[in-house]
Amino acid sequence: MIETIKEYASKRIDLLKIEATEKSSISAGVIAYLVVLLVAFGFFIILFNFGLAFLLGKALNNTSYGFLIVAAFYFVIMLLVVTFKKKIVHMVANKVIEFLNH
Repeated sequence: MIETIKEYASKRIDLLKIEATEKSSISAGVIAYLVVLLVAFGFFIILFNFGLAFLLGKALNNTSYGFLIVAAFYFVIMLLVVTFKKKIVHMVANKVIEFLNH
């Protein structure tokens, strides 16, 4: 009987190790995917914003105005993020908890 309990405990520990390895490997894969996606998206945003700034500047006959308009847009985005900080933090925390529990 004791031998059966020891074997069960050993198998249970092995199962927990396998489940932990699976979750950590999936998490690492998702993180790697998100990093690559973030880098590609970062380059896209940077180049898109330069193009938009030059386009607006050309339309307004002053390149500086184009860059100022794009900068003002990001300033408004920054103000919104600061204003809704608590909601954003709670939303992200809930998503992380939800992801880790599945």
